[in-house]
Amino acid sequence: MSHTHVRAELRENLAIMAVLSILAVSLGVDLFLDLGRRTSVFHALIEGAAIVAAALGVVLGARRLRMAVREAQDLRDQARTLLSTLDDTRREAERWRRDASAVVAGLGIAIEQQFERWELSAAEKEIALLLLKGLGHKEIAELRNVSETTVRQQARNVYRKGGLSGRHDLAAFFLEDLLAPRPASTVGSSNPSRRSA
Repeated sequence: MSHTHVRAELRENLAIMAVLSILAVSLGVDLFLDLGRRTSVFHALIEGAAIVAAALGVVLGARRLRMAVREAQDLRDQARTLLSTLDDTRREAERWRRDASAVVAGLGIAIEQQFERWELSAAEKEIALLLLKGLGHKEIAELRNVSETTVRQQARNVYRKGGLSGRHDLAAFFLEDLLAPRPASTVGSSNPSRRSA
């Protein structure tokens, strides 16, 4: 239920309770005056029943009003909680962006340094980066406006200079340590000759 709807319900309940209260008081005064004039018992019973019904309506209205007030308070509490959660999520997202940007920048620097150690040419560095991004030979050729044969040759040079067996080995060289830790049984089984300091 929306905040506006709860406010409308509160006003409606207050109006109904006011009308029923006026009705109960009016009937009570009328009954009191009628009893002084020796009215019939039947008439007194009817007015008494109307007074009880009006008073019961006021009690039920007060109960509904209390429920509506509680519901309004619950909505306010939920809104505060949602705002707090949203603020926490925004702060966490910002923290993640800051942390990730440092990692990504650090990874970029580390990749560039490794390319330097492998003594890759500028074209080979570009080919290696595009391969790491997942592009195929044909896509790289179109992007660089060279033949696919040229891209394949430059990729082979990257693999040879890095002591790698191919595209998957290139990706694993840089990404392997970023993923979850390897089980203890495979820790000593990687090819340490691939890694150069």
